[in-house]
Amino acid sequence: MVSEKKRKVRIVHVDMDAFFAAVEIRDNPDLAGKPLIIGALPSERGVVSTCSYEARKFGVRSAMSIKEAYRLCPDGIYMHPNGRKYTEVSRQIHKIWGDYTDICEYISLDEGFLDVTGSAHLFGGAEAIGHEIKRRVKEETNLTCSVGVGYSMMSAKLASEEKKPDGFFKILAPEDLRGLIIDRGVRTIYGVGAKTAAELQQIGITTVRHISERRQAVISLLGNHGKYIVALADGIDHRKVTTYSEPKSIGSEHTFQQDISDLDYLKDVLLLIAQKLSFDIRLKGLYCRTITLKVTYANMKQITRSKSGEATDRAMKIYETTAALLDKIEKYPIRLVGISMSGLTTSPNVQMTLFDTDKDDHHDKFNEAMMKLQLKYGRSIIKTAGALSAEKRLDEF
Repeated sequence: MVSEKKRKVRIVHVDMDAFFAAVEIRDNPDLAGKPLIIGALPSERGVVSTCSYEARKFGVRSAMSIKEAYRLCPDGIYMHPNGRKYTEVSRQIHKIWGDYTDICEYISLDEGFLDVTGSAHLFGGAEAIGHEIKRRVKEETNLTCSVGVGYSMMSAKLASEEKKPDGFFKILAPEDLRGLIIDRGVRTIYGVGAKTAAELQQIGITTVRHISERRQAVISLLGNHGKYIVALADGIDHRKVTTYSEPKSIGSEHTFQQDISDLDYLKDVLLLIAQKLSFDIRLKGLYCRTITLKVTYANMKQITRSKSGEATDRAMKIYETTAALLDKIEKYPIRLVGISMSGLTTSPNVQMTLFDTDKDDHHDKFNEAMMKLQLKYGRSIIKTAGALSAEKRLDEF
């Protein structure tokens, strides 16, 4: 038997295809072949959670304003997300993945990394595992996924994106990765977001080839982060797939396509982020004691404001805390808002009330109304006066 030390690292990345939309099409075949947009309705203000590939042909994409989506695709079918249904399907999918390794890092309901280095030989190799996952997901859920097999996390992720939808691809060596991405834009590299890409563009670096040819310029501009980017451009990625352990903090943020000065609109976005984070920590059985607002102004100045108190996992508490912090900061155009939660614990120290229950019927009118404000995962939460106010603002935007 080959020793653990001599085994080549093999990572499998699985990404469900247009997950929310695919689940709805599976459950209602009449939607097949049509541009389906999951999120808010055209008469509301909100964002696109996900959409079918037919809708993407019109330029619709996740996180786009629903009004912009409607402008691009007025004949599309618009639906609210069904968070509980998607979560249940996600559990089915994760169970399949877990049959091949216990080293799984779930990025979201529909995406994850699997380190099969130690188990690949039991199933005929990493590629065989990838194909078997695709087969089982299709047979057991009637959904498709795209699978990438790589020697690292970055290579596996890029491989899964290469043949979407319902694709399979492998990148098994650094030279294969370099050859694939050398003439692609810098944002192909993990960790290069819009801000970093803009900084690199200012010195004439717009492709992966430019990074490789001007290594020192990248490092001089970005320091240690630049060294990391150069290494990734060379195909060197030492990150490990990590199974869940109690995190020190959990956060989420949103970058606007245009700078925002409308305080009410910013609060609407905070409510959506709070719903997402509430779902995340409740799924992990956690509560937070410290809630932090993060803001990046149009001039790239970043600030954070925090408040600590009783442990909570409630979306409205998270929202109300960050909204109050937002009220107190300087009022300049904003390009990014986010929320992070720390002081995480598995033990709540607050008294539960009727409105904290998770046992409401799926068709409860409050949960149905709150579906209008979903950002990505279709969270459900009882509709409070604050949420009603937020919805009114969304409609008027």
